[in-house]
Amino acid sequence: MQMKDSAALVVFSGGQDSTTCLFWALKNFKEVHTITFSYGQKHSQEIEVARRIAMKAGVDFFLQDASFISQIGTSSLTDSSITMDDEKPEGGFPNTFVPGRNMFFLSVAAVYAREHGIHHLVTGVSQTDFSGYPDCRDGFIKSMNLTINLAMDEQFVIHTPLMWLDKAETWALADQLGVLDLVRYETLTCYNGIQGEGCGHCPACRLRAAGLKKYLESRK
Repeated sequence: MQMKDSAALVVFSGGQDSTTCLFWALKNFKEVHTITFSYGQKHSQEIEVARRIAMKAGVDFFLQDASFISQIGTSSLTDSSITMDDEKPEGGFPNTFVPGRNMFFLSVAAVYAREHGIHHLVTGVSQTDFSGYPDCRDGFIKSMNLTINLAMDEQFVIHTPLMWLDKAETWALADQLGVLDLVRYETLTCYNGIQGEGCGHCPACRLRAAGLKKYLESRK
């Protein structure tokens, strides 16, 4: 399937990674749509951030309720009674891991895409900076791609532009796409729901800030 003449659906949260992927898709596809999920996340402000960025980018914004995710699994991102892990525990996942999140997101996105004649899905997962989340790994994405193709007898392609990039390289890509300032100041990556540079101390903010510092220093 030719990308330049095709439509793509971006799984879009309004954070650094998915926003970078949105503008990557705008460069590589003729038509771009977004799907955003409300899954019971404490940092639900990201939904309105995503809506604003989609509007600024001139792309469709579709909000899908996926609150069942927070009802059947446990995570510090969806349960206020759980204290967020600062570091990945030895031999396990950080409690910021939302079980099944990317599996559900991609499954629902594929159904939505099928109904709209879209065969390219774009997601911002990365195995390089994956925080210990198993559903951000390349093996999972390849398996999921095969599964949804078999499940619906379609030929979807899941694109992962950030899969082998660290956070500094993700910032570099945003800069190449001409959206460094937009990503830096208008996205919401912070697990505590603070837009732009965030709270500065949650795992997402620390990873993002370290990557930005490394990238900016490389430009000197």
